[in-house]
Amino acid sequence: MGMDQDIAEVLYSEKQLQRRVAELGAQISRDYEDKEDVVLVGILRGCYVFMADLSRYITIPCRMDFMSVSSYGKGTSSSGQIEIKKDLSDTINGSHVILVEDILDSGNTMDYLKKVLSVRNAASIRICTLLDKPERRTKPVAADYYGFLVPDAFVVGYGLDYAEKYRNLPYIGILKPEIYE
Repeated sequence: MGMDQDIAEVLYSEKQLQRRVAELGAQISRDYEDKEDVVLVGILRGCYVFMADLSRYITIPCRMDFMSVSSYGKGTSSSGQIEIKKDLSDTINGSHVILVEDILDSGNTMDYLKKVLSVRNAASIRICTLLDKPERRTKPVAADYYGFLVPDAFVVGYGLDYAEKYRNLPYIGILKPEIYE
């Protein structure tokens, strides 16, 4: 039994994702072409597919680091409680930081991370998210770069999960409600 049967609708195909990620990589490359010390900071675990692809489309030198934070547990909505489970490996003092996220939903995690990282003297902090759900925002956080606006539905694939499953789907789809209810 495959995972495809649990998907109600494919929102973005593999080809659509690759085309848009290439556009984001080109835009970031243009915006940062005159900057020294650009750091992509991936927010694990959901970012891993997006960040790997995005980084291959960025044509300027950049470092990569990762953070792991928890705000969901095994549920389908943010608990609002943010906990850093893995912090950065290197300093970001004077660096141009691009936070790479799979989905910007409530904004709680990004609001928290921007506050935490701003005291570490980064030259700039911007957000690049593959998916943006602005109607779910509870914090005043906006993406500087986003791939797609998505409806208020539970989406999986291309790194996004439900209970740690479905991350390896090559597309982004809406999970059937009976799977998580």
